[in-house]
Amino acid sequence: MSETSALPAAGAARVAALLTRYRERVLAALRETVDGAGVGYAGYMRYHFGWQDAAGNPIAEAAGKMLRPALCLLCCEAVGGDAARALPAAVALELVHNFTLIHDDIEDSSDTRHGRTTLWRVAGIPQAINTGDGMFVLAHRTLLRLADAGVAADRVLDAVRALDDACVGLCDGQHADIGFEGTAHVTLEQYEAMVAGKTAALLGASAAVGAIAGGAEARAVDAFGACGRRLGMAFQVQDDVLGIWGDAGTTGKPVADDIRSRKKSFPVVYALGSLPTAERERLRTVYEQPSLGEDDVALVLRLLEAAGARDASAQAAKRWAAAALDAVREVEMHPDRRADIEALAAFFVDRSA
Repeated sequence: MSETSALPAAGAARVAALLTRYRERVLAALRETVDGAGVGYAGYMRYHFGWQDAAGNPIAEAAGKMLRPALCLLCCEAVGGDAARALPAAVALELVHNFTLIHDDIEDSSDTRHGRTTLWRVAGIPQAINTGDGMFVLAHRTLLRLADAGVAADRVLDAVRALDDACVGLCDGQHADIGFEGTAHVTLEQYEAMVAGKTAALLGASAAVGAIAGGAEARAVDAFGACGRRLGMAFQVQDDVLGIWGDAGTTGKPVADDIRSRKKSFPVVYALGSLPTAERERLRTVYEQPSLGEDDVALVLRLLEAAGARDASAQAAKRWAAAALDAVREVEMHPDRRADIEALAAFFVDRSA
């Protein structure tokens, strides 16, 4: 059984520099947006972002990688735009992403995220839902500030439409993902349709909105949107790998956590479609149980290994990443920004968290 290869040092350094290049600007704007919202639940948002503890005391910075804002600003620069013009969109995308995380944690009954207690466990389900909803609306209000950054009104409207379309896809993908938990058989085609909404839609919007803010023509916007969506597919397949085989100290979640949750992730769906009949039925029978014990988890891991599911997942992620780069192959852009996109695609496939 092969594993995903480590990201080459040069590529890892490029991605680190890319994320660092945008991170402080996005974080500063995100803090200003949350703290300036003028709402009583801003403290819950600050807790979720990892800026304070449950008692409201400031803590060491714990925000995530901010991949979606970075992709947005990168694509803005790739088409010759000034990243500062796309900053409101970058903040809006991070708010939408975190709105989905708050709701996902409730729907999945997740106790931890990034090694910290989830918001709903701290604030209760009603307040967590309210915080997520408020974050969603705040994102849309923030996106309209593109006009204040000098983006033409028709382009602001295009950006709003792109984000709204992505949000429809997000909800549809989550609907399918939850539905899979009660479905005995899920095909790879159904899995890909689910991921196209749940994960790929927002990454596609991130790339497209960045290109819109940067002044790109419609064909280039479409190409960047396709690139982002395909990157999203690669990202989710690798996320599924980490949800089963990832290191707990790196991912912040227990090893094989997605198996305990009976997630119909790529490795499981692949195994259900490729194992011999007897092994396939054993896997299906285990997944139909209301809960899984550690012996069940161990059995699933053995069946996934027998199916070659980890290697198949790695290859699928690589195919999607290659397709993402193909989407922008004909788009004119600065060589350095193209190299950034290529490094980001490799990172999405080879990341460990």
